[in-house]
Amino acid sequence: MGEIIILFLGAVSAGLLGSLTGLGGGVVIIPLLTLGFGVPMHYAVGASLISVIGTSSGAAVAFVKEGFTNMRIGMFLEIATTIGAVVGALVSGILNPNTIGIIFASILLLTVVLNLRGKEDHQESLVKGSLEHKLKLYGTFPDKGVVKSYSARNTIPGFFMMIFAGAMSGLLGIGSGALKVLAMDNMMKLPFKVSTTTSNFMIGVTAVASSLIYFQRGEIIPYIAAPVLVGIVVGSFIGSKTLMASKTKKLKVFFAIVITALSIYMMYNGIANNFK
Repeated sequence: MGEIIILFLGAVSAGLLGSLTGLGGGVVIIPLLTLGFGVPMHYAVGASLISVIGTSSGAAVAFVKEGFTNMRIGMFLEIATTIGAVVGALVSGILNPNTIGIIFASILLLTVVLNLRGKEDHQESLVKGSLEHKLKLYGTFPDKGVVKSYSARNTIPGFFMMIFAGAMSGLLGIGSGALKVLAMDNMMKLPFKVSTTTSNFMIGVTAVASSLIYFQRGEIIPYIAAPVLVGIVVGSFIGSKTLMASKTKKLKVFFAIVITALSIYMMYNGIANNFK
């Protein structure tokens, strides 16, 4: 019982930090489970996927109601992320935990870099006769009382990037939100508010697809997944309420340093154990 309470409190901290820094609780919970509690990598990934479903669902509903999320673009790209998620989850059953740890650490470092760098906003106009026009990958969103129009660009490269993001989600148990935003924001030139909110909607669906495979393999353990899910949801809620009052820029830099150190340690452990 004591271990479950400690795990719950750790998950609350992970959800809080993930929410305040924009990295998501899954990025924090896997190092916490594997390094702090000695949970095997596959079980940590399974628990993290369940928490991703929980945190994504609550926020996604709010963003859809506010008119930021583009459901059509989200469902179209979800085809790619679901394919990737299933492939990633299947590949995870073949790879040993040390190799997954090395890949996780590498993606974690990439996520930190993407999270810290400045983000350029886009607002592309619709080109008639284009692939985006035919697939209706355009829409409007509210911005400071004004309704703005936008259209996607570079749909095919963005689709393939989404397959990779989905594969990383299925393999590593994280939302891969940074990779999804990279595809929608940098490649497809969607406005930042649209790309982040649509990504949040997609993260939960992607996690469901891969978690089914982990569940079938018996790698989702209720007494690990349940306190992690509840703790991260509670932590994310607290984080969302305190976000406006916090100095998030300094926190992001500090957190990036901690995550970078953890990533290097996980990478070193994985490489050292692989060559034993």
